[in-house]
Amino acid sequence: MKSFFLRSLLVVFFVPTLFASDVVQLDSGPISGITKDGLHIYLGIPYAAAPVGKLRWKATQPVEPWKNVKVCDAYGNYCPQPEGKSKVIGKASSEDCLNLNIWTPAKSNKEKLPVMVWIHGGGWAWGSGAMYDGSFIAQKGVVLVNFNYRLGPLGFFAHPQLALESPQGTMGNYGLMDQIAALQWVKKNISAFGGDPNNVTIFGESAGSAAVSLLMISPLASGLFNKGISESGGPYGIECLLPQGDGQMQKAILESEKLTKVLKCDKASDQIKAMRSRSADEIIKSYDFSLRPFASGMKFAPVNDGYVIPDDPKKLYVQGKNSTVPLMLGSNANEGTLFYEPMSVDDYKKWIKIQFGKHSDEVFAMFPAKKAEDVRGVFDRLSGLMMFAEPARFVARARNKQHAKTYLYHFTRVAAAPFGKKLGATHGAELYYVFGLTDKKMGFNDTDIKLADEMMDYWTNFAKTGDPNGRGLVRWPTYNRKTEENIEFGNKVHTNKHLLKKECDLMQKVQQD
Repeated sequence: MKSFFLRSLLVVFFVPTLFASDVVQLDSGPISGITKDGLHIYLGIPYAAAPVGKLRWKATQPVEPWKNVKVCDAYGNYCPQPEGKSKVIGKASSEDCLNLNIWTPAKSNKEKLPVMVWIHGGGWAWGSGAMYDGSFIAQKGVVLVNFNYRLGPLGFFAHPQLALESPQGTMGNYGLMDQIAALQWVKKNISAFGGDPNNVTIFGESAGSAAVSLLMISPLASGLFNKGISESGGPYGIECLLPQGDGQMQKAILESEKLTKVLKCDKASDQIKAMRSRSADEIIKSYDFSLRPFASGMKFAPVNDGYVIPDDPKKLYVQGKNSTVPLMLGSNANEGTLFYEPMSVDDYKKWIKIQFGKHSDEVFAMFPAKKAEDVRGVFDRLSGLMMFAEPARFVARARNKQHAKTYLYHFTRVAAAPFGKKLGATHGAELYYVFGLTDKKMGFNDTDIKLADEMMDYWTNFAKTGDPNGRGLVRWPTYNRKTEENIEFGNKVHTNKHLLKKECDLMQKVQQD
Protein backbone atom coordinates (compact mmCIF):
# COMPACT_ATOMS: atom_id res chain seq x y z
CA MET A 1 0.00 0.00 0.00
CA LYS A 2 1.54 3.25 -1.03
CA SER A 3 0.16 6.76 -0.66
CA PHE A 4 0.59 9.71 -2.95
CA PHE A 5 3.12 10.97 -0.39
CA LEU A 6 5.40 8.00 -0.90
CA ARG A 7 4.92 8.06 -4.62
CA SER A 8 6.33 11.55 -4.54
CA LEU A 9 9.15 10.95 -2.09
CA LEU A 10 10.35 7.67 -3.54
CA VAL A 11 10.61 8.88 -7.11
CA VAL A 12 14.27 8.86 -8.03
CA PHE A 13 14.88 10.49 -11.36
CA PHE A 14 17.49 8.07 -12.59
CA VAL A 15 18.67 8.89 -16.11
CA PRO A 16 21.59 6.57 -16.88
CA THR A 17 24.29 7.57 -19.30
CA LEU A 18 25.14 5.12 -22.06
CA PHE A 19 28.75 4.03 -21.58
CA ALA A 20 28.63 0.58 -23.15
CA SER A 21 26.20 -1.96 -24.43
CA ASP A 22 26.27 -5.67 -23.66
CA VAL A 23 23.95 -8.05 -25.49
CA VAL A 24 22.23 -10.68 -23.33
CA GLN A 25 20.32 -13.60 -24.84
CA LEU A 26 16.96 -14.28 -23.17
CA ASP A 27 14.59 -17.16 -23.84
CA SER A 28 12.51 -14.63 -25.82
CA GLY A 29 15.32 -12.88 -27.72
CA PRO A 30 18.45 -10.72 -27.39
CA ILE A 31 18.56 -7.42 -25.48
CA SER A 32 21.13 -4.72 -24.84
CA GLY A 33 21.43 -2.41 -21.86
CA ILE A 34 23.76 0.21 -20.45
CA THR A 35 26.69 0.32 -18.05
CA LYS A 36 26.98 2.88 -15.26
CA ASP A 37 29.06 3.01 -12.08
CA GLY A 38 30.22 -0.56 -12.50
CA LEU A 39 26.71 -1.93 -13.00
CA HIS A 40 25.08 -3.40 -16.09
CA ILE A 41 21.54 -2.05 -16.26
CA TYR A 42 18.64 -3.28 -18.36
CA LEU A 43 15.36 -1.36 -18.25
CA GLY A 44 11.88 -2.05 -19.60
CA ILE A 45 12.41 -5.73 -20.47
CA PRO A 46 9.07 -7.32 -21.44
CA TYR A 47 8.52 -10.44 -19.33
CA ALA A 48 5.01 -11.30 -20.55
CA ALA A 49 2.58 -10.52 -23.35
CA ALA A 50 0.71 -7.24 -23.17
CA PRO A 51 -2.59 -7.97 -21.33
CA VAL A 52 -4.68 -6.01 -23.81
CA GLY A 53 -7.78 -6.73 -25.91
CA LYS A 54 -8.84 -10.33 -25.40
CA LEU A 55 -5.96 -10.82 -22.93
CA ARG A 56 -7.37 -8.27 -20.51
CA TRP A 57 -8.42 -10.24 -17.38
CA LYS A 58 -6.68 -13.37 -18.59
CA ALA A 59 -3.90 -15.35 -16.93
CA THR A 60 -0.49 -13.91 -17.79
CA GLN A 61 0.71 -15.11 -21.20
CA PRO A 62 4.27 -15.59 -22.54
CA VAL A 63 5.84 -12.68 -24.36
CA GLU A 64 6.08 -12.89 -28.15
CA PRO A 65 9.72 -13.76 -29.06
CA TRP A 66 11.87 -11.40 -31.13
CA LYS A 67 15.01 -11.85 -33.26
CA ASN A 68 16.70 -8.47 -33.44
CA VAL A 69 18.44 -6.96 -30.42
CA LYS A 70 15.92 -5.06 -28.31
CA VAL A 71 17.45 -1.95 -26.75
CA CYS A 72 16.49 -1.86 -23.05
CA ASP A 73 17.96 1.43 -21.90
CA ALA A 74 14.81 3.20 -20.63
CA TYR A 75 11.98 2.36 -18.28
CA GLY A 76 8.90 0.82 -19.85
CA ASN A 77 5.22 1.68 -19.43
CA TYR A 78 3.56 1.50 -16.03
CA CYS A 79 0.10 0.13 -15.26
CA PRO A 80 -2.83 2.57 -15.57
CA GLN A 81 -3.75 3.90 -12.13
CA PRO A 82 -5.56 6.76 -10.39
CA GLU A 83 -3.96 10.16 -10.82
CA GLY A 84 -1.90 11.41 -7.90
CA LYS A 85 0.03 14.44 -6.78
CA SER A 86 3.22 13.11 -8.36
CA LYS A 87 4.17 11.47 -11.60
CA VAL A 88 4.73 7.73 -11.56
CA ILE A 89 8.09 6.80 -13.05
CA GLY A 90 7.94 5.02 -16.39
CA LYS A 91 7.50 5.69 -20.08
CA ALA A 92 3.72 6.15 -20.02
CA SER A 93 0.52 4.77 -18.57
CA SER A 94 -0.49 1.74 -20.61
CA GLU A 95 -1.97 -1.72 -20.22
CA ASP A 96 1.11 -2.90 -22.09
CA CYS A 97 3.06 -2.61 -18.84
CA LEU A 98 4.42 -6.06 -17.98
CA ASN A 99 8.10 -5.20 -17.99
CA LEU A 100 10.95 -5.44 -15.54
CA ASN A 101 14.28 -3.79 -14.73
CA ILE A 102 17.63 -5.33 -13.76
CA TRP A 103 20.78 -3.97 -12.10
CA THR A 104 23.70 -6.40 -11.97
CA PRO A 105 27.30 -6.00 -10.81
CA ALA A 106 28.27 -9.32 -12.42
CA LYS A 107 31.20 -9.21 -14.84
CA SER A 108 30.08 -12.43 -16.52
CA ASN A 109 27.16 -14.83 -16.54
CA LYS A 110 29.23 -17.35 -14.58
CA GLU A 111 29.10 -15.53 -11.24
CA LYS A 112 25.84 -16.88 -9.75
CA LEU A 113 25.20 -13.83 -7.58
CA PRO A 114 22.22 -13.80 -5.19
CA VAL A 115 19.09 -12.28 -6.71
CA MET A 116 16.67 -9.87 -5.02
CA VAL A 117 13.28 -9.34 -6.66
CA TRP A 118 11.40 -6.25 -5.49
CA ILE A 119 7.57 -6.13 -5.50
CA HIS A 120 6.34 -2.54 -5.31
CA GLY A 121 3.51 -1.43 -3.05
CA GLY A 122 0.66 0.97 -3.64
CA GLY A 123 -2.54 -0.43 -2.16
CA TRP A 124 -2.83 -2.82 -5.13
CA ALA A 125 -3.69 0.34 -7.08
CA TRP A 126 -0.62 2.58 -7.52
CA GLY A 127 3.07 2.53 -8.26
CA SER A 128 5.67 1.05 -10.58
CA GLY A 129 8.91 -0.86 -10.30
CA ALA A 130 10.74 2.06 -11.88
CA MET A 131 10.12 4.17 -8.76
CA TYR A 132 12.86 2.16 -7.02
CA ASP A 133 16.42 2.60 -8.23
CA GLY A 134 18.28 -0.66 -7.57
CA SER A 135 21.79 0.78 -8.00
CA PHE A 136 22.85 1.00 -4.37
CA ILE A 137 21.61 -2.47 -3.40
CA ALA A 138 23.19 -4.03 -6.48
CA GLN A 139 26.51 -2.47 -5.55
CA LYS A 140 26.38 -4.60 -2.39
CA GLY A 141 26.90 -7.68 -4.55
CA VAL A 142 23.43 -8.81 -5.61
CA VAL A 143 21.39 -8.77 -8.80
CA LEU A 144 18.38 -6.49 -8.25
CA VAL A 145 15.16 -6.98 -10.22
CA ASN A 146 11.92 -5.03 -10.03
CA PHE A 147 8.82 -5.17 -12.20
CA ASN A 148 5.32 -3.91 -12.92
CA TYR A 149 2.12 -5.89 -12.48
CA ARG A 150 -1.54 -5.20 -13.17
CA LEU A 151 -3.22 -2.95 -10.60
CA GLY A 152 -6.70 -1.98 -9.40
CA PRO A 153 -9.61 -3.27 -11.48
CA LEU A 154 -7.22 -4.24 -14.30
CA GLY A 155 -5.43 -6.58 -11.91
CA PHE A 156 -8.14 -7.82 -9.57
CA PHE A 157 -11.48 -7.72 -11.39
CA ALA A 158 -13.54 -10.73 -10.24
CA HIS A 159 -16.61 -10.86 -12.45
CA PRO A 160 -18.35 -14.30 -12.46
CA GLN A 161 -18.39 -14.43 -16.27
CA LEU A 162 -14.58 -14.46 -16.23
CA ALA A 163 -14.66 -17.80 -14.43
CA LEU A 164 -16.39 -19.28 -17.47
CA GLU A 165 -13.34 -18.39 -19.59
CA SER A 166 -10.81 -19.79 -17.14
CA PRO A 167 -9.63 -23.42 -17.37
CA GLN A 168 -9.53 -23.38 -13.56
CA GLY A 169 -12.98 -21.78 -13.26
CA THR A 170 -11.60 -18.86 -11.30
CA MET A 171 -11.10 -15.11 -11.61
CA GLY A 172 -9.66 -12.04 -9.93
CA ASN A 173 -5.95 -12.51 -9.19
CA TYR A 174 -4.41 -11.33 -12.46
CA GLY A 175 -1.96 -9.01 -10.69
CA LEU A 176 -0.67 -11.92 -8.59
CA MET A 177 -0.40 -14.07 -11.73
CA ASP A 178 1.79 -11.34 -13.20
CA GLN A 179 4.04 -11.49 -10.14
CA ILE A 180 4.35 -15.26 -10.48
CA ALA A 181 5.09 -14.89 -14.20
CA ALA A 182 7.85 -12.39 -13.38
CA LEU A 183 9.38 -14.90 -10.95
CA GLN A 184 9.15 -17.63 -13.59
CA TRP A 185 10.95 -15.28 -16.00
CA VAL A 186 13.68 -14.74 -13.39
CA LYS A 187 14.04 -18.47 -12.90
CA LYS A 188 14.56 -18.96 -16.65
CA ASN A 189 16.67 -15.93 -17.48
CA ILE A 190 18.52 -14.49 -14.51
CA SER A 191 21.62 -16.64 -15.01
CA ALA A 192 22.28 -14.64 -18.21
CA PHE A 193 22.83 -11.60 -15.94
CA GLY A 194 25.16 -13.43 -13.56
CA GLY A 195 22.39 -14.25 -11.11
CA ASP A 196 21.73 -17.53 -9.36
CA PRO A 197 18.21 -18.82 -10.18
CA ASN A 198 18.43 -21.02 -7.08
CA ASN A 199 19.12 -18.13 -4.71
CA VAL A 200 16.24 -15.72 -5.19
CA THR A 201 14.87 -13.44 -2.46
CA ILE A 202 11.49 -11.78 -2.95
CA PHE A 203 10.93 -8.59 -1.00
CA GLY A 204 8.32 -5.89 -0.94
CA GLU A 205 6.67 -3.13 1.08
CA SER A 206 3.01 -2.57 1.94
CA ALA A 207 0.95 -4.25 -0.81
CA GLY A 208 4.27 -5.63 -2.06
CA SER A 209 4.89 -7.05 1.40
CA ALA A 210 1.38 -8.52 1.50
CA ALA A 211 2.18 -10.05 -1.89
CA VAL A 212 5.21 -11.77 -0.35
CA SER A 213 2.99 -13.28 2.35
CA LEU A 214 0.53 -14.49 -0.31
CA LEU A 215 3.23 -15.94 -2.55
CA MET A 216 4.39 -17.88 0.51
CA ILE A 217 1.07 -19.79 0.46
CA SER A 218 0.47 -19.98 -3.30
CA PRO A 219 1.23 -23.38 -4.85
CA LEU A 220 1.86 -21.59 -8.15
CA ALA A 221 4.87 -19.79 -6.62
CA SER A 222 6.39 -22.89 -5.05
CA GLY A 223 10.05 -23.28 -5.97
CA LEU A 224 10.33 -19.81 -7.51
CA PHE A 225 12.05 -18.15 -4.55
CA ASN A 226 14.31 -19.16 -1.68
CA LYS A 227 13.82 -16.38 0.86
CA GLY A 228 11.36 -13.58 1.61
CA ILE A 229 11.35 -10.10 3.16
CA SER A 230 8.07 -8.47 4.18
CA GLU A 231 8.14 -4.76 5.02
CA SER A 232 4.86 -3.54 6.55
CA GLY A 233 2.26 -5.91 5.18
CA GLY A 234 0.99 -9.40 5.92
CA PRO A 235 -1.70 -11.91 4.98
CA TYR A 236 -4.38 -9.69 6.54
CA GLY A 237 -4.74 -6.29 8.21
CA ILE A 238 -5.42 -4.01 5.26
CA GLU A 239 -9.18 -4.40 5.79
CA CYS A 240 -9.32 -1.41 8.12
CA LEU A 241 -8.70 0.87 5.12
CA LEU A 242 -9.68 -1.54 2.36
CA PRO A 243 -12.77 -3.29 3.78
CA GLN A 244 -13.74 -4.84 0.47
CA GLY A 245 -10.22 -6.18 0.08
CA ASP A 246 -10.33 -8.86 2.76
CA GLY A 247 -10.10 -11.71 0.28
CA GLN A 248 -13.73 -12.79 0.38
CA MET A 249 -14.86 -13.75 -3.11
CA GLN A 250 -18.41 -12.51 -2.67
CA LYS A 251 -17.19 -9.02 -1.79
CA ALA A 252 -14.84 -9.03 -4.78
CA ILE A 253 -17.72 -10.05 -7.05
CA LEU A 254 -19.92 -7.25 -5.71
CA GLU A 255 -17.19 -4.67 -6.38
CA SER A 256 -16.70 -5.99 -9.90
CA GLU A 257 -20.42 -5.98 -10.65
CA LYS A 258 -20.62 -2.44 -9.28
CA LEU A 259 -17.91 -1.31 -11.72
CA THR A 260 -19.68 -3.12 -14.57
CA LYS A 261 -22.83 -1.17 -13.76
CA VAL A 262 -21.02 2.18 -13.50
CA LEU A 263 -19.59 1.59 -16.98
CA LYS A 264 -23.07 0.67 -18.27
CA CYS A 265 -22.03 -2.84 -19.27
CA ASP A 266 -24.35 -4.68 -16.90
CA LYS A 267 -27.18 -5.00 -19.43
CA ALA A 268 -25.01 -6.53 -22.15
CA SER A 269 -25.51 -10.22 -22.94
CA ASP A 270 -21.72 -10.58 -22.84
CA GLN A 271 -20.70 -8.26 -20.04
CA ILE A 272 -17.00 -9.14 -20.26
CA LYS A 273 -16.89 -8.34 -23.98
CA ALA A 274 -18.56 -5.02 -23.20
CA MET A 275 -16.08 -4.30 -20.40
CA ARG A 276 -13.16 -5.14 -22.66
CA SER A 277 -14.45 -2.58 -25.13
CA ARG A 278 -13.98 0.14 -22.51
CA SER A 279 -10.62 1.88 -22.44
CA ALA A 280 -8.28 1.47 -19.50
CA ASP A 281 -8.69 5.19 -18.85
CA GLU A 282 -12.48 4.83 -18.59
CA ILE A 283 -12.12 1.95 -16.16
CA ILE A 284 -9.58 3.68 -13.93
CA LYS A 285 -11.57 6.92 -13.76
CA SER A 286 -14.75 5.05 -12.83
CA TYR A 287 -13.74 3.36 -9.61
CA ASP A 288 -12.79 6.38 -7.44
CA PHE A 289 -10.14 4.73 -5.29
CA SER A 290 -8.76 6.18 -2.05
CA LEU A 291 -7.13 4.88 1.14
CA ARG A 292 -8.53 6.79 4.10
CA PRO A 293 -10.61 5.76 7.14
CA PHE A 294 -13.97 6.78 5.69
CA ALA A 295 -13.09 6.75 1.98
CA SER A 296 -15.77 5.76 -0.50
CA GLY A 297 -15.12 4.32 -3.92
CA MET A 298 -14.53 0.76 -5.07
CA LYS A 299 -11.66 -1.40 -3.87
CA PHE A 300 -9.87 -4.16 -5.78
CA ALA A 301 -7.36 -6.52 -4.17
CA PRO A 302 -6.34 -10.20 -4.16
CA VAL A 303 -9.13 -12.68 -3.55
CA ASN A 304 -9.23 -16.20 -2.15
CA ASP A 305 -9.93 -17.89 -5.46
CA GLY A 306 -9.02 -21.48 -4.61
CA TYR A 307 -6.32 -21.46 -7.27
CA VAL A 308 -3.70 -18.73 -6.89
CA ILE A 309 -4.71 -18.37 -3.23
CA PRO A 310 -6.05 -21.81 -2.19
CA ASP A 311 -7.91 -20.70 0.95
CA ASP A 312 -8.09 -17.98 3.58
CA PRO A 313 -4.44 -16.94 4.07
CA LYS A 314 -4.69 -16.67 7.85
CA LYS A 315 -6.13 -20.19 8.03
CA LEU A 316 -3.31 -21.54 5.87
CA TYR A 317 -0.66 -19.99 8.11
CA VAL A 318 -2.33 -21.43 11.20
CA GLN A 319 -2.35 -24.84 9.53
CA GLY A 320 1.31 -24.51 8.56
CA LYS A 321 0.49 -24.64 4.85
CA ASN A 322 3.03 -22.00 3.89
CA SER A 323 6.57 -21.92 2.60
CA THR A 324 9.19 -22.34 5.30
CA VAL A 325 11.96 -20.49 3.45
CA PRO A 326 13.86 -17.98 5.66
CA LEU A 327 11.85 -14.80 6.22
CA MET A 328 12.53 -11.28 7.49
CA LEU A 329 9.53 -9.15 8.37
CA GLY A 330 8.53 -6.12 10.38
CA SER A 331 6.77 -2.79 10.71
CA ASN A 332 7.41 0.89 11.42
CA ALA A 333 6.67 2.91 14.54
CA ASN A 334 4.38 5.50 12.92
CA GLU A 335 2.69 3.62 10.09
CA GLY A 336 -0.67 5.31 10.59
CA THR A 337 0.39 8.94 10.13
CA LEU A 338 0.31 8.46 6.38
CA PHE A 339 -3.35 7.41 6.34
CA TYR A 340 -4.76 9.80 8.91
CA GLU A 341 -7.37 12.37 8.01
CA PRO A 342 -8.60 14.93 10.57
CA MET A 343 -11.40 13.53 12.70
CA SER A 344 -13.15 14.34 15.94
CA VAL A 345 -13.19 12.06 18.97
CA ASP A 346 -16.70 10.95 17.94
CA ASP A 347 -15.45 10.14 14.43
CA TYR A 348 -12.61 8.14 15.94
CA LYS A 349 -15.03 6.21 18.15
CA LYS A 350 -17.23 5.55 15.14
CA TRP A 351 -14.25 4.19 13.20
CA ILE A 352 -13.31 1.93 16.12
CA LYS A 353 -16.91 0.68 16.30
CA ILE A 354 -16.81 -0.20 12.60
CA GLN A 355 -13.54 -2.07 13.01
CA PHE A 356 -14.03 -3.84 16.35
CA GLY A 357 -17.76 -4.16 17.05
CA LYS A 358 -18.33 -5.59 20.52
CA HIS A 359 -14.66 -5.07 21.40
CA SER A 360 -14.84 -1.33 20.74
CA ASP A 361 -14.82 -0.25 24.39
CA GLU A 362 -11.84 -2.45 25.18
CA VAL A 363 -9.91 -1.11 22.20
CA PHE A 364 -10.78 2.50 22.99
CA ALA A 365 -9.63 1.98 26.59
CA MET A 366 -6.20 0.95 25.32
CA PHE A 367 -6.10 3.69 22.66
CA PRO A 368 -8.07 6.55 24.26
CA ALA A 369 -8.64 10.07 22.95
CA LYS A 370 -10.10 12.72 25.24
CA LYS A 371 -9.89 15.59 22.78
CA ALA A 372 -9.53 16.06 19.03
CA GLU A 373 -5.79 16.74 19.20
CA ASP A 374 -5.29 13.30 20.76
CA VAL A 375 -6.83 11.46 17.83
CA ARG A 376 -3.95 11.62 15.37
CA GLY A 377 -1.53 9.93 17.77
CA VAL A 378 -3.81 7.10 18.83
CA PHE A 379 -5.04 6.52 15.28
CA ASP A 380 -1.41 6.23 14.20
CA ARG A 381 -0.66 3.63 16.87
CA LEU A 382 -3.88 1.66 16.47
CA SER A 383 -4.01 1.53 12.68
CA GLY A 384 -0.32 0.65 12.45
CA LEU A 385 -0.86 -2.14 14.94
CA MET A 386 -3.89 -3.51 13.09
CA MET A 387 -2.44 -3.39 9.62
CA PHE A 388 1.22 -4.20 10.14
CA ALA A 389 2.67 -4.93 13.60
CA GLU A 390 0.20 -7.62 14.74
CA PRO A 391 0.00 -9.41 11.36
CA ALA A 392 3.83 -9.56 11.36
CA ARG A 393 3.83 -11.13 14.82
CA PHE A 394 1.12 -13.55 13.73
CA VAL A 395 3.23 -14.78 10.80
CA ALA A 396 6.36 -14.97 12.98
CA ARG A 397 4.51 -17.06 15.58
CA ALA A 398 2.96 -19.34 12.98
CA ARG A 399 6.37 -19.97 11.45
CA ASN A 400 7.94 -20.54 14.87
CA LYS A 401 5.71 -23.60 15.24
CA GLN A 402 7.19 -24.88 11.99
CA HIS A 403 10.75 -24.14 13.19
CA ALA A 404 11.13 -21.89 10.14
CA LYS A 405 13.93 -19.35 10.37
CA THR A 406 12.32 -15.93 10.95
CA TYR A 407 13.71 -12.48 11.79
CA LEU A 408 11.41 -9.74 13.17
CA TYR A 409 12.25 -6.01 13.05
CA HIS A 410 10.78 -2.66 14.09
CA PHE A 411 11.82 0.55 12.33
CA THR A 412 11.73 3.65 14.56
CA ARG A 413 14.19 6.09 13.00
CA VAL A 414 12.67 9.53 12.46
CA ALA A 415 14.52 10.82 9.43
CA ALA A 416 16.33 14.15 9.53
CA ALA A 417 14.69 14.85 6.16
CA PRO A 418 11.62 17.13 6.23
CA PHE A 419 9.05 14.32 6.05
CA GLY A 420 10.42 12.85 9.30
CA LYS A 421 9.42 15.86 11.39
CA LYS A 422 5.94 15.81 9.89
CA LEU A 423 5.19 12.07 9.84
CA GLY A 424 7.74 10.31 12.05
CA ALA A 425 8.83 6.77 11.18
CA THR A 426 5.89 6.54 8.85
CA HIS A 427 4.67 3.90 6.43
CA GLY A 428 7.38 3.35 3.83
CA ALA A 429 10.01 5.47 5.59
CA GLU A 430 12.37 2.50 5.82
CA LEU A 431 12.55 2.35 2.03
CA TYR A 432 14.95 5.28 1.92
CA TYR A 433 17.34 3.21 4.00
CA VAL A 434 16.77 -0.16 2.32
CA PHE A 435 17.45 1.40 -1.10
CA GLY A 436 20.24 3.69 0.12
CA LEU A 437 18.44 6.91 -0.79
CA THR A 438 19.61 8.97 2.20
CA ASP A 439 21.30 11.79 0.31
CA LYS A 440 22.16 14.90 2.32
CA LYS A 441 20.70 17.01 -0.49
CA MET A 442 17.32 15.55 0.53
CA GLY A 443 17.84 16.55 4.18
CA PHE A 444 19.23 13.30 5.56
CA ASN A 445 22.20 13.40 7.94
CA ASP A 446 25.15 11.19 8.89
CA THR A 447 23.01 9.06 11.23
CA ASP A 448 20.60 8.34 8.39
CA ILE A 449 23.43 7.49 6.01
CA LYS A 450 25.05 5.11 8.52
CA LEU A 451 21.73 3.38 9.23
CA ALA A 452 21.03 3.00 5.51
CA ASP A 453 24.39 1.32 4.98
CA GLU A 454 23.73 -1.05 7.89
CA MET A 455 20.23 -1.93 6.73
CA MET A 456 21.41 -2.59 3.19
CA ASP A 457 24.02 -4.92 4.69
CA TYR A 458 21.39 -6.80 6.70
CA TRP A 459 19.10 -7.10 3.67
CA THR A 460 21.80 -8.22 1.25
CA ASN A 461 23.46 -10.57 3.78
CA PHE A 462 20.10 -12.24 4.14
CA ALA A 463 19.75 -12.53 0.37
CA LYS A 464 23.21 -14.09 0.14
CA THR A 465 22.97 -16.61 2.98
CA GLY A 466 19.53 -16.63 4.60
CA ASP A 467 21.04 -14.94 7.67
CA PRO A 468 21.11 -11.10 7.92
CA ASN A 469 24.03 -11.03 10.35
CA GLY A 470 27.56 -10.10 9.37
CA ARG A 471 30.79 -8.56 10.56
CA GLY A 472 30.39 -5.17 12.24
CA LEU A 473 26.61 -5.48 12.63
CA VAL A 474 24.58 -5.79 15.82
CA ARG A 475 23.52 -9.43 16.07
CA TRP A 476 19.93 -9.98 14.92
CA PRO A 477 18.49 -13.04 16.71
CA THR A 478 15.99 -15.37 15.11
CA TYR A 479 12.42 -15.02 16.35
CA ASN A 480 11.38 -17.27 19.24
CA ARG A 481 7.86 -17.19 20.65
CA LYS A 482 9.09 -17.35 24.26
CA THR A 483 11.35 -14.29 24.12
CA GLU A 484 10.00 -12.65 20.93
CA GLU A 485 13.38 -11.08 20.24
CA ASN A 486 13.49 -8.51 17.49
CA ILE A 487 15.83 -5.85 16.20
CA GLU A 488 15.08 -2.12 16.24
CA PHE A 489 16.35 0.15 13.50
CA GLY A 490 16.35 3.53 15.24
CA ASN A 491 18.90 6.19 16.04
CA LYS A 492 21.00 3.17 16.93
CA VAL A 493 20.49 -0.48 16.06
CA HIS A 494 19.70 -2.67 19.05
CA THR A 495 17.59 -5.69 20.05
CA ASN A 496 14.36 -5.84 22.07
CA LYS A 497 11.96 -8.44 23.38
CA HIS A 498 8.16 -8.78 23.28
CA LEU A 499 7.44 -6.04 20.74
CA LEU A 500 4.09 -4.34 21.51
CA LYS A 501 3.02 -7.48 23.37
CA LYS A 502 0.03 -6.06 25.25
CA GLU A 503 -1.33 -4.35 22.14
CA CYS A 504 -0.72 -7.34 19.88
CA ASP A 505 -2.37 -9.64 22.40
CA LEU A 506 -5.52 -7.51 22.25
CA MET A 507 -5.54 -7.58 18.45
CA GLN A 508 -5.06 -11.35 18.53
CA LYS A 509 -8.01 -11.69 20.89
CA VAL A 510 -10.18 -9.64 18.54
CA GLN A 511 -9.04 -11.67 15.53
CA GLN A 512 -9.82 -14.97 17.22
CA ASP A 513 -13.29 -13.95 18.41
